[in-house]
Amino acid sequence: MNDTWTMIWKETKDTVLSGGRGAWIRPLVFIFLLGFLVPWQLGHNWLTLSSTPIPTLISCYIPFFFITGYIGDAVAGERERHTLETLLASRISDLAILWGKLIVTVGYAFGMTIAGLLVGLVVANLPQGQGSWTFYHPLGLLLETLGLSLLVSLTAASGGALISLRAATARQAQQTMSVGVLVLFVALVFALKAIPVGVLQSLNASQFLLVLMGGFLVIDLILLSILVGNFRRARLILS
Repeated sequence: MNDTWTMIWKETKDTVLSGGRGAWIRPLVFIFLLGFLVPWQLGHNWLTLSSTPIPTLISCYIPFFFITGYIGDAVAGERERHTLETLLASRISDLAILWGKLIVTVGYAFGMTIAGLLVGLVVANLPQGQGSWTFYHPLGLLLETLGLSLLVSLTAASGGALISLRAATARQAQQTMSVGVLVLFVALVFALKAIPVGVLQSLNASQFLLVLMGGFLVIDLILLSILVGNFRRARLILS
């Protein structure tokens, strides 16, 4: 655990806290566009999750938006900066290195999701005036939305880390990740089309989100098992 916390602190400094003020431009612009403009246009409907899927869709898109720009640095970026050898020469275990990178990446993306929802909550309530503010409802759908966003974040982070293992540069990893995200969404659309229409119509919003969560959980377990099997110190040194 100490090794993992060491890696978490290192990755936080290298990703979230690096780049100075310019590093905060991208998240601030994104939160303004999708945490302010869309909730302002939808108003109170933004808070009624059973009537609009937009908050859920945005919560699932945010992880890919942020992780695509950062996960390529996980291994390929370290290799480019010639810091990978130093990291692998340390006493920190392979799993601690891997979990540290994944936890920071997933935490950052999931944190941006929560920030976007909180900003949207305030913006959607502004026209209502004081004393009549409401929270997202139903609460169950909000919890499922957050759970789905967390699983999607893990999918993006673990898939991106696998790509970064094989990429020669961080830029190549980011480009490959972008293509992978497109392929994933296309596959998801075809998978949904393969489900009989009657089955989809029989599911309410909560049940549909649970099905999606189950699907992403399976994908996460597969990607993590492959990633743990490939994230080996000896193999990384030889690469």
